[in-house]
Formats: sequence, C-alpha cells, structure tokens
Amino acid sequence: MEKRRMVIYQLLPRLFGNKQSSNIKGGSLAQNGSGKFSAIDEAALAAIADLGATHIWYTGVLEHATCTDYSAYGIVRDSRDVVKGEAGSPYAIKDYYDVDPDLADVVERRMEEFEALVERTHKQGLKVLIDLVPNHLARQYVSDAAPEGVVDFGAGDRRDLAFHKDNNFYYLPGARFDSPEAEERGERWEEEPARATGNDCFKANPRHGDWYETVKLNYGVDFVGDSPEDFDPEPDTWLKMRDVVLYWADKGIDGFRCDMAGMVPIAFWRWMIGEVRRRYPKLLFIAEVYEQERYHDFIFKAGFDYLYDKVVLYDTLRAVLEGKAPASALTAAWQQTDGLHGFLLYFLENHDEQRLASDFFLGDGARALPGMVVLATLFNNPLLLYFGQELGEPGMDEEGFSGVDGRTSIFDYWHPHTLQLWQQGHWGEEGFSEAARRLRAAYKRLFKVLQEHPAFVKGRFYDLMWANKDNPAFDAAALFAFLRYHEGRQYLVVANFSEQEQSFKLRIPSDAMQLCGMKAAWFYAGNDLLGGARKLQFPAQIALNGGLGARMAARTAAVYELSGSAVE
Repeated sequence: MEKRRMVIYQLLPRLFGNKQSSNIKGGSLAQNGSGKFSAIDEAALAAIADLGATHIWYTGVLEHATCTDYSAYGIVRDSRDVVKGEAGSPYAIKDYYDVDPDLADVVERRMEEFEALVERTHKQGLKVLIDLVPNHLARQYVSDAAPEGVVDFGAGDRRDLAFHKDNNFYYLPGARFDSPEAEERGERWEEEPARATGNDCFKANPRHGDWYETVKLNYGVDFVGDSPEDFDPEPDTWLKMRDVVLYWADKGIDGFRCDMAGMVPIAFWRWMIGEVRRRYPKLLFIAEVYEQERYHDFIFKAGFDYLYDKVVLYDTLRAVLEGKAPASALTAAWQQTDGLHGFLLYFLENHDEQRLASDFFLGDGARALPGMVVLATLFNNPLLLYFGQELGEPGMDEEGFSGVDGRTSIFDYWHPHTLQLWQQGHWGEEGFSEAARRLRAAYKRLFKVLQEHPAFVKGRFYDLMWANKDNPAFDAAALFAFLRYHEGRQYLVVANFSEQEQSFKLRIPSDAMQLCGMKAAWFYAGNDLLGGARKLQFPAQIALNGGLGARMAARTAAVYELSGSAVE
C-alpha cells in the first residue's frame, strides 16, 4: 500500500456534535447540551476523510471531573470547587477506565457507544487517537468501570509520607487542601493531607493559575526531598499506567496523544512503550513536549513516534504570520530541529492555542493560508488540524470558565457556530458561508496535493532562501521559497506573507538543480497545484543567474509542479 501523509483531525465530541440551539454563558448540560458519540456519524466521518485526514484525535473521551451530577448512574458526584467550568477539564481524569457520560445517548451504555464510534471511524479508513493523561488526574479519582482486580490510584498510598516510591501521589502531611474556588463556588473539597497539584505545585493552597483541579502523579521521582531515583523494580504508578494503555489498546485504539509527556520521566516512557509494543507493535505515541532541548531524548530514548513542535516552528510561523518576524526566520527555525523533522507534529491550531481567525491572531482564517502551505509542504512529517480551523472558526465566544480569549473552550458546554452550521447541513456545505466554503476547499486542495504527490510524503527539501539573501529582486522579509523533489520530479513552493502583491525574481543555484534533477540547459514551466497562481515559464539559465520572474498575490502561496524540456 502506498504510504500516505499523516493528517490528524482533532475534535472535541462534546462540542463537535452538539445539536442544542442555546449558548448560555456558564450554562449547564441541560441548558447548553453536549455533543454525542452518535453525532459523529458516517456522514461526518466521511466529510473528515474527504478533507484529507488520516487520523482523528478524539479529545476529552475519558471520564473527567464535571459539575453535572451523574450519581444516579453510580458515578461519584464531584465537588464544584475542584472543577473548572460546568463541563470540567478533559484533563482532570476521574476514571481512566471509563468514558465521559456527557457523550452518551444512554449513559449506562456509554462504553458501547464509544466502541461503536471506533468501529465507524475505522470503516471510513481513519485511525483513532485518544488522550493519555499520565501526569495528573482529578482530585476525586474513583473508578467505577475498572476491570476486576484493578486498584484505584492512591488506594494503597502511605499518606503519612510526603514521598514514597510506590505512592501514587505526593503528600503534604499536616496540611489541608484549600481550593482557590472554595468561597466562590460555595463548596469545599475535603482533602487532608493535601496532595501536590498537577503542575508541580507542592503547596496546599494552589492559585487560580495552577491546575488546582488535578493531583500530580508520582513516577518515583522525589521532587522536594533527597531520595535517589529508584526505578527497579518499577514504581506502582508505572504499572498502573501501563495497564491503562493496554486497556484502551485492547479496544482498538490506534494511538495516544500523551498530555504533558515532558512532565513524566523518560525512563517510564521507555519502559512503558516497550512493554506495550510487545503486544501492539504499531501503536502510536505522540508526546506533548515544550522544551526543544529535550526533543532528541523523547524521540530516541523515550521511544515516541512524534512530538509537538510548538516552541520552534509554531512560534516562529506565528510571528511571521503576524508580521513580527521576517519570512526568512523560518530558515533558522527548521535548522534548529535539523535531523528531527520526520518526528515532529506541525500545527497552527489546537485546543491550547488561539484560533487563527480570532481577533487575537489574524482575524481571518484565510490570511493563514501561506503559513499552512509552508507548514504542510516543508517536510514529510505529520500535520494536525483542529476542528473548525478549515472553516475559519474564530473562537471569540465567552463560554463561561473560558472568557473571550480566542480559544474554543474545553471547560464549558457550548456549540461553536460554524461547527453547528456544518452539522445542520448534514456535514455537507449547505450551511457554510462563502468564506468558509472557499477556506475548506483550499485546505482540501492542499491535502490532496500532499497525498497525490510522493515528493511531499517521502521526498527531499532544499531551502532557497540562502541563495536569495542578497537578491535585491526578492524580498526575504515577505517571501519564503524552497524546492521539494523526488525521483526526478521537482516542486517549487513560494509563500507571500505580506499584505501586498509581490513581484520577484527567484534564483535557483546550480547545486539545487543538480540535487533535484533539473537541467541547466532546459526550459521549465510550473503549474500551481493549488490553482491560485499564474503559470511559471523560465529557462533554467535565467533561474541560475538573474532569477525566474513571477508575481504572487498578498497572503497567498503556490506549489508549482515543474516540468522541463530541452531547448531546441
């Protein structure tokens, strides 16, 4: 089977398929409703596959702390002062062996409904990713769905000890937990001794900015004492988390996006991934890591397939898109991770970042297209697309816990307007605005190019910026250009990040021509596979010397497929 480029479509089922018409700030489940597993039906999945996705990352699937009372179903009720928002954070897991009851049509059959979604997804040729949240869990963790014999996290802990290798949590003996929300919410979660908070806060009174709704898990590292690391035999938390992963792998999950993987010891990852792959050798592991200096270790020591690249390419590309950095800064960015590109997951949106179309970023999703084209065509690595990104969803709602911050809330019951219009149109284009229709078509064309042209799946890359650094006819602050090539086929990618049309002359040096198979004596034509730019025509000798001439409209990009012929 021909190798395909990995394109991950991230969606929150709670928001994606919500049919409720009301959006009340801070609204309850009864008021604002919730999306359901069943709403992600064959038509929705076919539309995602048609866009060009290969994987779906279902975010917020595992059961987490919430203000909604499900005690009638045997699920322990949560204290409101340790829940963020009405719906709760998808990353405050309260049962690693269960799914969010909000997402079920019939709560008692919630696992069956999720398993049916996995089956539907696979039938559309898409693979399934879910979150693994190994660093922290909800303050009130009580599993009602764990297999027989599984002991809850913390159940066997020595609570009189601040640290013990086989404790699942870190304790603050003699201190009582004090939530920053206790007075506002009118409830008080009782926790004594207090436990360390998920963001490595070892205080009994975390602040609003801390992850106060979560408890830090102990992987055998003594953060506040002087106990030496001791991972032999494996700490109890290692064994429990391995079993969680195997439980979901047994259900047909194809991989995990590992939340805050950088806060968990590399030694655990190396051991756990090795253990799991004895049974599931193709299971995918993607790490959320934010320190560039740790990329190498998380790939080659921990054993992850892919890592987020937020702090290098995303941050640089955002600065270029906002006009805060020249386009040429992208060269320095990719050079920082040279040799690791195939292991990096590129994105312009996810649940943590501001929406491209928000007032805090670009105000219009179409203005990000040159960045998306560069992101997608630069190397052969996986891409992440956040639901609604392809429709220009602005994320400018004031949902409740999340204010107007340019992000789509993960804490509240809500429906993003563009997503609901899509659903009301039965996952077709009937309800789209013209702008959303054009934007989605642009993303679809781009992903089609990636899948149909092997150069963008297994080809090589040549950055042309160095050859044009001192070229007065090429504005390196506005334009970024490079070649992709594979088995005698060449592609020229040019992006214009400026607000003006750019006329330019681009030099292609002789070593670039030799590497990609261009002939110095030939005449070349270039057709834009994205369909927006005029056809290129140039003798190779012109490109070698003065530079091939072209024009590019403001905020656009082109992927030229080059074809050459001998000059008669």
